[in-house]
Amino acid sequence: MTKTTVDRFQRQSSLVPPERLSQVSATVIGVGAIGRQVALQLAAIGTPRIQLVDFDKVELTNITTQGYRTQEMGLAKVEATAQSIRELDDSIHVETIPDRFRPSVNIGEAIFCCVDSISARAAIWRSAGTHCDFWCDGRMQGEVMRVLTVSEPLSAKQYAETLFPQQEAHQGNCTAQGTIYTANMAAGLMVHSFGRWLRGLACSRDMMLNLLAMELNAE
Repeated sequence: MTKTTVDRFQRQSSLVPPERLSQVSATVIGVGAIGRQVALQLAAIGTPRIQLVDFDKVELTNITTQGYRTQEMGLAKVEATAQSIRELDDSIHVETIPDRFRPSVNIGEAIFCCVDSISARAAIWRSAGTHCDFWCDGRMQGEVMRVLTVSEPLSAKQYAETLFPQQEAHQGNCTAQGTIYTANMAAGLMVHSFGRWLRGLACSRDMMLNLLAMELNAE
């Protein structure tokens, strides 16, 4: 009887180039609602090296909106997410940093910024934005999500203009009103942009999807 070896990546091979992906390390800053989903999707497509940065621990409400499990309550979010990644694919190298992002952190070529305040985004961008090849920022409020991608110099200038002072932002954390399905969709758009970058295709610099109004705007 002939044994058939199945490549688990065969159905995505034309969309996610394995040779290019094998050379990339990804850093996910903030593994809350959007960031956890980004990390799991990166693992599912086969990203070989994933770095997780977050100071927070799993709380009861995170089970509903962020997809953490009941038995993970009290654990550091980075450790709980790392364990889920290892269960999916134990060949992935996962580095966990249970702390706030600091400039001393050695980042990957691709950064996914999933923090919940403009001031935090601005600080991370200033210290790390110019040291990565791909930057993607996911934002969410209720059923509205926005994904901003920087993959070339012009988009960097446009992105910097979205980092307005914190007092001008909407009141409350961006994940204060959110659902798991909105977070999953936002994460999907971010990983989609990552896939386009891996293929050498142009990425949308600014995408906004409003589920309530059923509107999608991209540029």
